[in-house]
Amino acid sequence: MKQRLTIIKIGGALMESEETIVNLANVLGEIPGHKVVVHGGGRKASDLSEKLGIEIEMIEGRRITNKETLDVATMVYAGLYNKQLVSQFQKNNVRSLGMSGADLNIITSRKRPVRNVDYGFVGDIIKIDTSAMSELFNLNIVPVFCAITHDNNGQLLNTNADTIATMIAVKMADQYTVDLMYCMDKKGVLEDPDDDDSVISEIDYKRYKTLKMNGKIKLGLIPKMDNAFYALVNNVADVWICNIDGLVDYPAIKGTRICQ
Repeated sequence: MKQRLTIIKIGGALMESEETIVNLANVLGEIPGHKVVVHGGGRKASDLSEKLGIEIEMIEGRRITNKETLDVATMVYAGLYNKQLVSQFQKNNVRSLGMSGADLNIITSRKRPVRNVDYGFVGDIIKIDTSAMSELFNLNIVPVFCAITHDNNGQLLNTNADTIATMIAVKMADQYTVDLMYCMDKKGVLEDPDDDDSVISEIDYKRYKTLKMNGKIKLGLIPKMDNAFYALVNNVADVWICNIDGLVDYPAIKGTRICQ
């Protein structure tokens, strides 16, 4: 029987709330089996860039990463936010290790090729070292990954945190029974985007297409949903979109369950 692995991705907006980080630390201590945390931090990186006079360029909701914005992203993701999380986890007796994809050469990416848009130093994942991940689990370590990977040739790359969580889940699914949780500031996917309590309890692909066609699912949520369905069709056992409070009564999760 496979061991269980729970992967929790938390968005950058959640990283700005100390209460949320404390709640996540408490939740991690209660979830059985192995765990991985993946976090973003785009909002803080944008704020710091503005203070430094560095222009932020976005195309269709995606960040263009030049050399200056990559430096800021690395400082915020791999530095400030990553170590804040790890520090809080240690306080709650969760033995954790803050990492980028470059550490232990666990996540290798390639710079996204220029097609219609040049995204700059943005990485698309090509390899995850599952044996190194398993070694960390055997040491009872919770890896905490930021949204920075590398090309194994000395170049760091800004990589979407949802995609990092998804690809780790998919690659580890051969060895573990994997649960994947995308945690955000909302309670789940909402029937009415203006009503925080209109959480849709379950969404299959057919309903997702209908919601998207009707404009119920906004642009920023579409890549997350696409990642969720990709995970499911690649043998990830269970996928949820929720907030941290939705994990408090684990395994009774409150939020939106994504199903085939």
